[in-house]
Amino acid sequence: MTEHATPTAPESVAAPAGPVTPRGRRRTNAMRSPFTTIWVITALLFLISPILAPGSLSSSSLGAMLPFAAILALASVGQTLVVAQGGIDLSVPGAMALAAIFVTKVPEQTGLPLPAAVALGLVVGLVGGALMGLIVVRFAIAAFVVSLALNSILIGVVLAISDGFPGTADAAFSSFAVGKLAGVQHLVIIAIAVVALMEWARRRTVVGRRFLSTGAGPAAARLLGLRVQAYQVAAYAVAGLFYALAGLLLAGYLRTPDLLLGNTYQLSTIAAVALGGSLLTGGVASAAATGAAALFLTQLNQIVLAAGASTAIQLLTQALVLALAVLSGRVPLGRLIGRRRPAPSS
Repeated sequence: MTEHATPTAPESVAAPAGPVTPRGRRRTNAMRSPFTTIWVITALLFLISPILAPGSLSSSSLGAMLPFAAILALASVGQTLVVAQGGIDLSVPGAMALAAIFVTKVPEQTGLPLPAAVALGLVVGLVGGALMGLIVVRFAIAAFVVSLALNSILIGVVLAISDGFPGTADAAFSSFAVGKLAGVQHLVIIAIAVVALMEWARRRTVVGRRFLSTGAGPAAARLLGLRVQAYQVAAYAVAGLFYALAGLLLAGYLRTPDLLLGNTYQLSTIAAVALGGSLLTGGVASAAATGAAALFLTQLNQIVLAAGASTAIQLLTQALVLALAVLSGRVPLGRLIGRRRPAPSS
């Protein structure tokens, strides 16, 4: 009889170049992540900031920049939720402006206590977002059409309530907005807490994982029994809540804000989401990366301002950054510098 040898796999398959440790796997995954790029370019921006704009990293400069980065981060986290479901939200300016009215004009006109006014502003943001989500989901109307229409309605309501004149935020609320805890500004603490909470939910909770699954493949999610429409409506509702929170805090920080204080956040929130590495078609998103992108954009604006550029140049810079973010998403940094080495040939 002929003796049969036990078959063996080719060396290139059976014998890897070396053991892969958990730390090595984590490093490889991090390099391939679409969210890696924003952390790298943000670090680089802060490294070259003193060269581009001397004094931009002084305590006074950072103290002036960080609150606005925090506001942008809060609003952008809301936009991230909508984008994660494959949508887009252009109602950010109106939602922020309407919320600001509740800590400026509404208490002046009605005598409503400040806590009730703040709570009402948040509720209006939540309900407005939920209503928009229902219209988008139930009637299958493009999100940018519905959100743009809602934004016009909200701005109209703001102008009607205010009679075209801005109000002044309550002194106690304004004091909280500009205050600090252990040397850290309240706005920064709130933004970090919100970003951390949303990132934890994305990574560690069943709801967070299912939320991203519905955004990545609604049809497949339905087959798995997930309530896709509920997740989609919830994205718009919670986003509206975050826009309202950003508007309230910005009004308190500015004390006498412009009626249209949210106008500059329509493009910048989308830019932060795209720059952070979230997939604009849905399913891939990170609150932490969006927060880093908000910090990057705010610091970049500060450098542009220090260079004496006009508002038009600032907007053009934001548009350019948004375009580059969308293009760079096709070739993530991780694929360039974290590419797997080919296996040795036998």
